[in-house]
Amino acid sequence: MLAASGRWDIASAERLGPMLRDRMPGRKGAPVCLDLSGLTALDTAGALLLDRLIKRLRGQGHVVAVVGARSDLCALLKDVQRAAAGAEPNSPAPAEKRPAFPLADRIGRATIGIWQDILSMLNFLGLVTVTAARLLRTPNRIRLKPLFFHLEQVGLNALPIVGLLSFLIGIVLAYQGADQLRRFGAEIYVVNLLGIGVLREIGILMTSIIVAGRSGSAFTAQIGTMKVNQEVDAMRTLGLDPVEMLVLPRMLALLIALPLIGFFANMVALAGGAVMAYAYLDINFGQFARQLQIAVSTTTLFVGLIKAPVFAVVIALVGCYEGLRVSGSAESVGLLTTRSVVVSIFLVIVLDAIFSILFSYIGI
Repeated sequence: MLAASGRWDIASAERLGPMLRDRMPGRKGAPVCLDLSGLTALDTAGALLLDRLIKRLRGQGHVVAVVGARSDLCALLKDVQRAAAGAEPNSPAPAEKRPAFPLADRIGRATIGIWQDILSMLNFLGLVTVTAARLLRTPNRIRLKPLFFHLEQVGLNALPIVGLLSFLIGIVLAYQGADQLRRFGAEIYVVNLLGIGVLREIGILMTSIIVAGRSGSAFTAQIGTMKVNQEVDAMRTLGLDPVEMLVLPRMLALLIALPLIGFFANMVALAGGAVMAYAYLDINFGQFARQLQIAVSTTTLFVGLIKAPVFAVVIALVGCYEGLRVSGSAESVGLLTTRSVVVSIFLVIVLDAIFSILFSYIGI
């Protein structure tokens, strides 16, 4: 008869280990009755000690009977024994059926996942729209301090990188256009190519992609970190609406900033093209400006900039939506930040294609 009593937990495990090794039955093969009626507490460490003791006794040929354990302690001991044996705590799960067509199975699951994501994002768009409409009825609730903060972050601080890349894009477009047009003696039309291409398509598209990678990812990371730190849950507990507090200031800031950044990018890209035209084709700045005035109209400029508010809503919506989906850990923040950038850029390019087809259809 072996009797266990008192607390068998992690605090007493270091003391119990040597005691169990010293107190073994004298006669090999004798039946052993392990009485657990004296246990007052048992945790995983204590249950693991009991499991090892039982296995050692059975390994020496003893027949071990466990008696007197309370139901909760007995259940814990059985769970530890199953875990130690590599089995599941509950009944074994049925073996996963191998699909007959693995590729079709993956495609089907991916399609269902994409459809569920679309529905969830539309639901979030509706929630943001309702909150914005409620805020418009009470404009004094608009939080100006976060709005100006995000305006600085997504607008003013983005100008250097947007300006540099736009200048380089202008140089590349002018060079490539000049290289082809000079074969036909039509170098001056590089200004037409540059003006229409930048103002109508390239300027706002490249700006939106840069902003999606820079500001959209920042929205996801900021809100996701707040989710991990349970700050969003604390807001809800205090009766504050996270959409009103976190989403709308960012979306409003991007709505204001993106058209302005797009206009800035257009001008810098044209400046880069003018520099290249002067250096490569000997077209001076006066000729460039006159030809640009002939080639493009204000309609061309507005056709490009009218897309900016739509792109801004999409980038902010995706960034905040993915941020609010973060759960658990910093790894989730990283995964959803990457996803936010990919989805934003994908949607911006798709919308730009739709705008191009629409403008072509209505003759703009």
